[in-house]
Amino acid sequence: MGAAAIDLLYWRNVKQSGAVFSSVLLLLFSLTQFSVVSVGAYLALAALSATISFRIYKSVLQAVQKTDEGHPFKAYLEMEIALSQDQISKYADKILLYSNTCMKELRRLFLVQDLVDSLKFAVLMWLLTYVGALFNGLTLLILAVISMFTMPVVYEKHQAQIDQYVGLIRTQVNLVVGKIQAKIPGAKRKEE
Repeated sequence: MGAAAIDLLYWRNVKQSGAVFSSVLLLLFSLTQFSVVSVGAYLALAALSATISFRIYKSVLQAVQKTDEGHPFKAYLEMEIALSQDQISKYADKILLYSNTCMKELRRLFLVQDLVDSLKFAVLMWLLTYVGALFNGLTLLILAVISMFTMPVVYEKHQAQIDQYVGLIRTQVNLVVGKIQAKIPGAKRKEE
C-alpha cells in the first residue's frame, strides 16, 4: 500500500481523510437506495453543473472586468491523461499474476491437496453462508470502509492491549487445531 493511502487511513491529514471517508460512505449509502446507473448519472450531473456554473461565472467576471484570463480549466485541458503502454502492461502483469495465484490456490483447495486447508476453507464458506443471509454485499462493503478508516487508528492507540489479546487467541486456536489434527487421520501437515 502506498504512503498516501496509509496516511489517509491513519488520519494524518484529518480534512483529507474526512473528505474521502465521507464521500465514499455517501456514495455507498446512495447505492443502497438507487441503482448504480442512477448514482453515476447524478454524480455526472452534479459535476457538470459545478463545472458549467464555474465556467459561466468566470466568463461573466472576465466580461465585467474586461480581462482575458482565458479558459478557467485550461491547465486541466492541457494535462496528459493517456495511459502509457508501460503502465498498462505493468497493471496487466499484476492482474495476471494475481489471477493465476488465485486459480492455483482454489484448485488446491477444491481438489483437497491438503485436507486441513480444505476443511478450513469449507468452514469459512459455511460461515459466509450465514454472513450472506444477514448482510448483502453493499452492507459488507460499507462495514469494510468504516473498518478501514477506524481500525488502524484504534490499533495504533491500543497496540499493546490488542497484541496481548490476539496472542492469547492465537495460542488457543493453535491448541484446538493441534487437537483436531491429532484426531483426524491424515490431517497432520507435512513438514516442509
